[in-house]
Amino acid sequence: MGLLYLLALLVSITGMVMLDRRFRLFFWADRRRAAVILPVGVVFFLVWDLFGIGLGIFFRGETSFMTGLQIAPELPIEEVFFLTLLCYLTMNLFGAARHLTGRTARGTDAATGVSGR
Repeated sequence: MGLLYLLALLVSITGMVMLDRRFRLFFWADRRRAAVILPVGVVFFLVWDLFGIGLGIFFRGETSFMTGLQIAPELPIEEVFFLTLLCYLTMNLFGAARHLTGRTARGTDAATGVSGR
C-alpha cells in the first residue's frame, strides 16, 4: 500500500495531461511557455515548503499510503508530484477560463476563430 498515494497522483497528472491535450489548455497551447511556467511553479512551492518545514509549520504525517522516501527531512517524494499536479491543474483551469471568456466576450472560439452563433 506504500505506493497508493503516488499512484493516485500519477493517475491524476495523467488526467491533467489528457485534458490539456484534448482542449489545448497549457502545454498543447504553448509548449515553450508551459515548459518554463510549470517547473517554476513547482520550485516556488518546494521552496515554500522548505521554509515552512524549517520554521516548524509543516511536517510529514505518518501513513501507510506513502512510500516513505524523502528528498529532505519532512519532505516526502510525493510532495513533488502533488505540487506538479497542483500547478498543472491551476494552469489548465487558467487556460480553460481564458478559452471560455474569449469565446463569450467575442462570440467566437478564441482557439479556432469559429463563430459560436
